[in-house]
Amino acid sequence: MLSDMSIDYYTRLEQPRGPQPSAQMLGALARGLRLSLEERDHLFRLAGYATPQRSADGEHVNPGMLRIFDGLHDAAAQVVTHLGETLLQTPLHVALMGDARLHTGLARSFHYRWFTDPSSRLVYPASERAEQSRLIVADLLTAYTRKSAKAQAIVADLLAGSPEFAALWRQHPVAGTYCGPVRLEHPEVGVLELHCQRLIDPDQSQQLVVYTGASEKLRLLSVIGPATPDTTSSR
Repeated sequence: MLSDMSIDYYTRLEQPRGPQPSAQMLGALARGLRLSLEERDHLFRLAGYATPQRSADGEHVNPGMLRIFDGLHDAAAQVVTHLGETLLQTPLHVALMGDARLHTGLARSFHYRWFTDPSSRLVYPASERAEQSRLIVADLLTAYTRKSAKAQAIVADLLAGSPEFAALWRQHPVAGTYCGPVRLEHPEVGVLELHCQRLIDPDQSQQLVVYTGASEKLRLLSVIGPATPDTTSSR
């Protein structure tokens, strides 16, 4: 279940009588088994693959962060990359912000969707969206200067297609603190006054983000189910 594979497939791998697992499946196994990067690389070598390149764009979650995440299933929490790509979500976070797994390609990044999909902004009150735009551009600028290939692809696409992004990019905004008091608007429960805490893994450019506060509304969300449309954010 942790690796998103069937019991039959996993059993055939263990015996072994199944096909050679793909690199993508090995990555899922490494996450499910809570392997460190060194242990993950060993698994890839055992399966006859080259070890994945370690970079700021990697999606392997630190096992220590995973263990903390595992204890937060009653909280609105996610693990997100430096580009706003959600790697893990608790059920309550899905109810609050939407299911980020629905997106593919560059749209996996909330930073990208913010400037290309107007519905992604609905979670923030209109008065706060200009500041959120500035913060997102500052975050992308930081990732871009780290020679992140994904950041470079996102920036190139947004410079060509979003005049708003291009104007903010020319200002070279400085990244600020994302966490703190946050106001979100949910279509079912209305405005939520929340606090945001985050645990940062600088080696892998990922962070564990947890929303707290508005307990009555958050409990209601756990009953209502996923938000629509998806508004997953890294803030």
